[in-house]
Amino acid sequence: MDHWNGRTNKGADRGGLSFSIVGDDGVRYYGSHMSRIVIRTGQRVTAGQVVGAVGTTGDARGTAPHLHFGLSWPTPHGIWWVRRGEVYPWPYLDSWRAGGNASPASAVAKEHKRQGDVPPCRSAC
Repeated sequence: MDHWNGRTNKGADRGGLSFSIVGDDGVRYYGSHMSRIVIRTGQRVTAGQVVGAVGTTGDARGTAPHLHFGLSWPTPHGIWWVRRGEVYPWPYLDSWRAGGNASPASAVAKEHKRQGDVPPCRSAC
């Protein structure tokens, strides 16, 4: 459900309709601004499986449909600033689009070690 409200602009709600998948590699893969999500909580997914459709939910209202994609480590519920991404995703997205299999696991583990389990929120808290 999309709870974002422009008047309050709460950071936790900015992503709108979103999904979070923790891979076998320990990486959390996050996508937001979705128009719909077709996977269910607890469902195991595989590479190439459709998880939903991009949209303009959350603070993406009024923009072109797009996906905010984040890479991070799993955190307790409510730690939205980590969930939104702590590792730059483009090198991995470029690899996957080209048919490669670059893994963000070591970069995520390195950043997790550097920042700790729950680093302080630094932006739009």
